[in-house]
Amino acid sequence: MIYDLKKRISIVIPAYNEEKNISFLIEQLGETLSNTNYEYEVIFVDDGSRDNTLNEIKFNAAMHNNVYYVELSKNFGKDHALKAGINLAKGDAVITMDADMQHPPEMILTMLRFWEDDYDIVYTYRKNANPHAKAYQKATSKLFYKGINMLSDIKLENGTADFRLMDAKVVKELKGIEEYELFLRGIIKWTGFRQIGLPYTPSKRHTGEVSYSFFNLVKLAVSSIMAFSARPLYVVTGIGLFVSALAILYIPYVLISYFAGYSVSGWASIIATVAFFGGLQLLVLGIIGVYVGKIFMQSKHRPNYIVRSTNFVTVNNDLIRI
Repeated sequence: MIYDLKKRISIVIPAYNEEKNISFLIEQLGETLSNTNYEYEVIFVDDGSRDNTLNEIKFNAAMHNNVYYVELSKNFGKDHALKAGINLAKGDAVITMDADMQHPPEMILTMLRFWEDDYDIVYTYRKNANPHAKAYQKATSKLFYKGINMLSDIKLENGTADFRLMDAKVVKELKGIEEYELFLRGIIKWTGFRQIGLPYTPSKRHTGEVSYSFFNLVKLAVSSIMAFSARPLYVVTGIGLFVSALAILYIPYVLISYFAGYSVSGWASIIATVAFFGGLQLLVLGIIGVYVGKIFMQSKHRPNYIVRSTNFVTVNNDLIRI
């Protein structure tokens, strides 16, 4: 009896308005992996695209028997789209990457070599600032990683990307994680296992523009930090204690001024003090409110995503094309 000893690689690619990149990416992946000793499949997850992305994926799926698609019912966000693909992947290793060609496919070969050297997770990070990014994107990215390393319980290299390889045992653990607000870069780092980071320089987008706005980046930063640590609560508690200590030190000044007959500051200083403490209280309540909100949303147990259509089903743990 002849056994197929080839290892199977699943490549998960979320896509949002990437219609002009799909065919080119499939071609590049084919050129990279066709001469290797690996079988590979490509799982595209259409995250509620508004252009012709889904039709492009379906067209390529009809042309290639190793291309699959998953259409989500709406835009659930990149991490949830990645999770949808990861949940369906059955490869001995799973590679996640973007559809815009900024993640160079040729680096997959290097990832596979480290995987064969018994690394469970091979992730990538930008060695230098993205030369193709806008100024505000570079600034917010740098602040994001500094903030998350300072205020959370995980440590990420500056510019850690969603371009990574994970062994099947890591993927098995990820499939069991159901969090309302996913931050896969942090979750994968948190899982442990044997990890190694590879520096890379992002390529220029093949076509299209970056869809993340400044507001989305700020929202991602806040939710990511609070998803991995209660440290922001400790920080505001420390601020509260510090301000309280200053207030206690202010009492002797008030008493001395009163008994010595000195004039006490007027309404301007009072208004400034009230405004400061009012703002501080709102800040503390806001942070607490975010944590409570996360608990509330998690308690609903809503799914991370909803699949509208796909070209495969899972039967006895095998992918069967429809």
